[in-house]
Amino acid sequence: MTVLDTRALNRATLARQSLLARADLPVLDAVAHLGGMQAQEPQEPFVGLWSRLRAFAPSALSDLLTERRVVRTHLMRRTVHLVTADDVLAWRTRHDAMLRGRVLGTYRRELEGVDLDELAAAGRAVMSDGEPRSMSELARAVAGRWPDSAPRALGEMLVAALIPMVQLPPRGLWRTRAGVRNLPLSAWLGRDVDPPPPPGSDPVGQALVRRYLAAYGPAASADLRAWCGLAGLPAAVAAVRDELVTFRDERGRELLDLPDAPRPDPETPAPVRFLPAFDNAVLGYQDRGRIIDDVHRGLSVAGARVTLIDGRVAATWTVEEGTVTVTPLRRCSAAEHAAVAEEGRALASFLSDGDSDRVRITESAAA
Repeated sequence: MTVLDTRALNRATLARQSLLARADLPVLDAVAHLGGMQAQEPQEPFVGLWSRLRAFAPSALSDLLTERRVVRTHLMRRTVHLVTADDVLAWRTRHDAMLRGRVLGTYRRELEGVDLDELAAAGRAVMSDGEPRSMSELARAVAGRWPDSAPRALGEMLVAALIPMVQLPPRGLWRTRAGVRNLPLSAWLGRDVDPPPPPGSDPVGQALVRRYLAAYGPAASADLRAWCGLAGLPAAVAAVRDELVTFRDERGRELLDLPDAPRPDPETPAPVRFLPAFDNAVLGYQDRGRIIDDVHRGLSVAGARVTLIDGRVAATWTVEEGTVTVTPLRRCSAAEHAAVAEEGRALASFLSDGDSDRVRITESAAA
């Protein structure tokens, strides 16, 4: 079986993620291809799309949110994701058990004695008036029935797990600060989420396998699980295995892939790219070694914005008053320094609507 080394996997990931060359895709198609974008920080997806798409206009994403074609909702890994309306309606039911389990893993003691079906019914009754609510408002509205339970736990369980919700605009719009106001997905989209499939079938699981590999492959089953948070996908993998090709990584893990998906020459040059906080190009794997060194792995879960140099996380970046500041994690060559400065100036211009192209590169953190 062919062994793919770390560099080969890196270039495949960059190609699938439109980070090797910016894509000429409509924003809706890009969000769909990526299987959603992690978005608990509302402005971060704009940078993620700017780094992936040619001539990206922030208004295009804002319009998709206000037009109800893209939504902000809890989904993969129980984190807030930006997902197309079609995908969330198709996928949400498949994530129900995982979402409940993850909230219970945090609040099991606080929710002891609470019948979750009764809690869901109470929450739906409150939301049936069509009024958006914050999580705390919804929690207070039902808390009287469970006076011994922490309102925060009741609210988290309702908003993140029991009732498929959407975070309404203006939250998530370009250059807009707004609190979270929740409404059931069915009320916002005018369509109900898809019901569970017949017992013994898992069409959504099979679709998730294909979609994940298209955007993240080649990858192991453990990587797929790390991306979506679903543990029950072995049967889905088995069902589509005949459609797939297999490889090994340098650790000996079996890697699955779509036969016609791009796997570029490992020596393909990779441009400098700036990624937002919590980007799934880094988080979407159990083994993130293809894109980030183990010594820096903590950055990917701490909310650091990172810069890819030669395809790997090699710097962090911040922006303040129109200036993008880049802090390398290793020594950079003169050519790398120039490439970081050039892309940093473009990012500063994007973030400031053309008012600034200032970039500052600090001393290497490893110096």
